[in-house]
Amino acid sequence: MPRKPAAEVDIDEALVRSLVAAQAGDAVRDAAGLPLRKVAEGWDSEVWRLGDAFAVRLPRRAVAAPLVLHEQRTLPGISARLRPLGIAVPDPIVRGEPTAEYPWHWSVVPWTEGERALAVPRAERTAWAADLGRAMLALHTPAPADHPVNPYRGVPLADRDESVRERIGALRDAQALPHGALDALESVWDAGLRTEAWAAAPVWIHGDLHPGNLVVRDSSLAAIIDFGDVTAGDPAYDLAVAWLAFDSSGRTRFRAATAARYDQATWTRARAWAASVALMLLAHSDDEPEYAALAHEAAAEVIADA
Repeated sequence: MPRKPAAEVDIDEALVRSLVAAQAGDAVRDAAGLPLRKVAEGWDSEVWRLGDAFAVRLPRRAVAAPLVLHEQRTLPGISARLRPLGIAVPDPIVRGEPTAEYPWHWSVVPWTEGERALAVPRAERTAWAADLGRAMLALHTPAPADHPVNPYRGVPLADRDESVRERIGALRDAQALPHGALDALESVWDAGLRTEAWAAAPVWIHGDLHPGNLVVRDSSLAAIIDFGDVTAGDPAYDLAVAWLAFDSSGRTRFRAATAARYDQATWTRARAWAASVALMLLAHSDDEPEYAALAHEAAAEVIADA
C-alpha cells in the first residue's frame, strides 16, 4: 500500500520564498535573493534548500505541525551535546511563524553537505558505525518531565503489540514475505515482549533513527536529521538502528562504541523494535523503492542475527 499521505497544503516556491523574505532576513543574509529548490518530501514535512548553507523545513500536514515546535524547543540542547563529536543536527536558525498563506510554524536550519546513508551500501556504513554509537551516548540523557510525548516511539513494546500483530497478519495475507520470515520476525517481537521493560527515567530519543535520517561525508557521520519525532523514553527504540543501518560488522562496532551503557535486555528490545520498523516499512513503502529495499534488508539482518 502507498506509504506517503497526501499533503494538506500546497507548498510551492512562491510560498516558501515569501515566508523566507518576510521572516528570515534578520538571521540569513540576503535571504530573499538566495537560490531556492525543493530537495525532499516526507510523510510530514518538505525541505527546500536555501542557498548553499541553509534549508527551509515546513510541515505538509496538520498532524505534523506540532513536530516543528518540538524540534525548535529541543534541538538547541541536543546540538550542544552532539557538536563536540563533530555531528551536526538541524538546530533552527529561524523559527518561522504562521501567516495568512501558510497555517503552521516552520524553520530555517543549517544545511549539512553529505550523502544520505540510505544511498550508501550497507557494508560501507561500518566506517562510521562507532560515530553513531558515540552519538547515542550523547543523545540518551535524562529528559525533563515536560518532554514532548510521542505515543508510538520509546514506549513499552506492549503498547504497540496489537498494531504489530495486525501488520504481520496483513503481510501474511499479501504474501509480502515468505511465511518463515514473518514467523521469525514475530518471534523476535515476542522475545522483546518477554524482556523486562525500561525501568529507568526517560531519556531523550530521536524517535525515527534510520539510514534516511543520517548524513555521511568522507566515511564519517556528518549529521543526524529529522527530529520531528523527538521524545523521551526507552533508548531501545533508537538502538534499533543497529539492524536498520548496519550489517553484522557494523553492529559490532556500533555496540562496542556504546561501551556498557545498555544492558542485554535493552538490546533485545532494540532488535524487537527493528523487526517492528521493518514490518512497518514492508507494509507502507510501495511508492518508496529505497525504503522498500531498506525493509527487506533490515528484516534479513534481524532474522540472521540470532
